Amino acid sequence: MVLKKIKLQEAIGSKLAHDITEIRPGEFKGAAFRRGHTVCEADLCRLQRLGKNHLYIIDLADDEIHENEAAVILATALTGDGVVWKDGPREGKINLLAERDGLLVVNTASLAAVNMVGEVMCATLHNHTLVKEGDLVAGTRAIPLVMKRAPVERAAAIAKQNGSVLSVRSLPSGRAGLLVTGDEIYHGLIQDRFAPILTEKVEALGSEVIALDFAPDDSEAIARVIGTQLERGCDLILLTGGMSVDPDDVTRYGIRLAGAKEIHYGAAALPGSMFLVAYLGKTPLLGVPACGLYHRITVLDLVLPRILAGEKIGKAELAFLGHGGLCKDCTECTYPHCHFGKGA
Repeated sequence: MVLKKIKLQEAIGSKLAHDITEIRPGEFKGAAFRRGHTVCEADLCRLQRLGKNHLYIIDLADDEIHENEAAVILATALTGDGVVWKDGPREGKINLLAERDGLLVVNTASLAAVNMVGEVMCATLHNHTLVKEGDLVAGTRAIPLVMKRAPVERAAAIAKQNGSVLSVRSLPSGRAGLLVTGDEIYHGLIQDRFAPILTEKVEALGSEVIALDFAPDDSEAIARVIGTQLERGCDLILLTGGMSVDPDDVTRYGIRLAGAKEIHYGAAALPGSMFLVAYLGKTPLLGVPACGLYHRITVLDLVLPRILAGEKIGKAELAFLGHGGLCKDCTECTYPHCHFGKGA
């Protein structure tokens, strides 16, 4: 790189080699002048207030790259399906946005590999964050003003190697069935309070509840209702009650009797450790423990969006919930603006 330093008074008519940042604490941070701006006499006072008594003219070598060009290469490599960038680089940085409503998916291993290259970076929202169209999901940039081209191209190749680092999966509208188990509810001794809670959660994610049934603590009866709901077109079934370890908690046996071959009982999250995920063919069955009646947010809120986005949840996924899976049970719940579920 050939760097020529010129006095500010001699810079009139020259073009800026980079964005010049202005910071007004608590008010503004951004580019006061953009790269390529032709300096005129009227700019001199403002440039001096920004601490610029000299400007620089940069001539790049063939193997060097400017921060703006590097940011474009990085942004193009990082974005997958459902993630876009619209505006050009600002101060060497590009913001990546959600192209649609859905679930942000971050390949965290590839992201770390990109950030290990050096002199480049990408910072994202947490994996499995629900986002809306236009939401900021990541930012990327080359850290120096000028750098060698090779590290940028290496980082871009890593980003593309195992598929995209960033994508947003849409949540198709599912057809859910609710099965509330328990003798006390089935026989009308107490009023069910689970169905309204689960219906609200399902509908908030753009799906609908098409079946609501009740069953006693009888594994064969539970299995029959599961079969009936499948015949009625349910592509997701949520079951409540009978998820504990008492002798009359037979919901798990009913799920197995219905034909489920893949059953994962227990999640590394609190509240919701007695959560269950099973599959009947491709249809997921979610066993919701009783803590869902008391706590506004449980492990179900972490898993349900991923299920609706088409992700297969198994033992490993339930195990990885453990990092960040402890709810602090705050007096005033601020989820999702808290740590709960952010480590998975």
